[in-house]
Order: sequence, then C-alpha cells, then structure tokens
Amino acid sequence: MKIKGVIPARYNSSRFPGKPLADICGKPMIWHVHQTAQKALEDVCVATDDMRIVEACSKFGIEAVMTSPDHRTGVDRLAEVANHFEADYFILIQGDEPLIEERVIRKMAEMCNAYAGCSDVLTFKMAIKNPIDAINSTVIKIVANEKNRVLFASRSPIPYPKESVDFTYYKSVGVYAYPRAVLLGYGELRSSIIETAEEHDFMRLLENEIPVRAFEIDTATISVDTPKDLERVRKIMLGISQN
Repeated sequence: MKIKGVIPARYNSSRFPGKPLADICGKPMIWHVHQTAQKALEDVCVATDDMRIVEACSKFGIEAVMTSPDHRTGVDRLAEVANHFEADYFILIQGDEPLIEERVIRKMAEMCNAYAGCSDVLTFKMAIKNPIDAINSTVIKIVANEKNRVLFASRSPIPYPKESVDFTYYKSVGVYAYPRAVLLGYGELRSSIIETAEEHDFMRLLENEIPVRAFEIDTATISVDTPKDLERVRKIMLGISQN
C-alpha cells in the first residue's frame, strides 16, 4: 500500500490572502503543517499555485509541486497531483490546520490500509464542543449513518433537533483520503447545485454516488480561516491562556 500525503496551499484566499505563509512562532503556517505530516507519512508534498509558497517551501527543504491556478478547491489540486504521482491513496491534509496532530494523520493511514482496494473516500468527524461552531458557517457539519457513511455535509447546523436541544453535532476534521481512481476521474464528475450552494466538495462525491466514510475521532484542531483564528493558534502554541 503506497500512500502520499498532499497539503494544498493556495495563496489568494478570499478571506485571508497569503494564509499559508502567515507567521506562527517564526515559521510559516505551511511549515508547521508539513512538520506534523512528515512525522506520520514517509511521502509528503505541498501542492500550490504560487511561486512565493514554492520558494518558502524550498527554504525549509519541503517538496512543493506547482499546480494550476484555476483550481477551485483543494481536491481539484489533489487530483492534479494524482495524475503525476503513483499511490493507492492520497491523503489530503488541510494547510490551514497547524495544530493537526500526528496521531490523526497516522490513524488515517491505518484506515487507508484497512480500505485497500475500495473506492471509499475516508475522513474523520469530531463532536462539536463549542456551541458557536455549530452555527459558524466556516465549520463543515457532517451527518453520517451508523455504518459511518456520510449522508450530507453542510455549513448549517444539521440535522435539526426538533424535540430536544440535547443533540451532538459533528464537524469535519481536515484530513481526507482519496483512492487514486476516484481522483483520476474527479474532473469528470458533475458539479451539482448543492455543492455550489454549500461550497463543499463532499457533495460532488455524494451526488455522484461515491461513498464517503467519516470515522469519529477526538482531537484539538483549529482551522485558520481568519486573522483572528491565527491569533488563537499563536497563543496556543506559545502556551498563553485563552481566558
């Protein structure tokens, strides 16, 4: 089983331009993500569309692959990488989660081995502990059945607990594994109106009947979507109290 880790890194983020190069304790954010990923996987690269990110990666000895600037999502970028590299599973590690834990990536590699030969896309979900995250549109909520098959992914708090507020919502964790065969055909998949509305690529997979499985995990990660998120991460890494 050959597994390749890929960290998509787009420079021109609409909410936070230059985000992959944002400084955290003297190193760019992309360095922190790569440091963790390479502890868990033997083969890891950054996939980007900007020479500034390539140059920053080169400075720290990180393999960087230039991809098209026209890609809308990290999965589109991952699919281009899959066209040029051989692997059974490609693990996408979000470049804006510098607190991602090594054990989470290792666990995903184990899941890839367990699902070798299958067409399933694999991911993790975690229980939402902060009520704000349930209504935060930047946090993707996942609904899965008892067999861990994902039924829907949304920026809205779903499902709606009609009779009681005593309900656990789950959010997506920024580590995903795609079989190479799925990625090679990804560009041919129909992009639906639901994917466009939610701006999340899971819906393209689900509407094209590609199974996605989400396994529960408990981890402490923060997606850096805004400069405010970045400050939270900096304080955590420096051990500064959040109170």
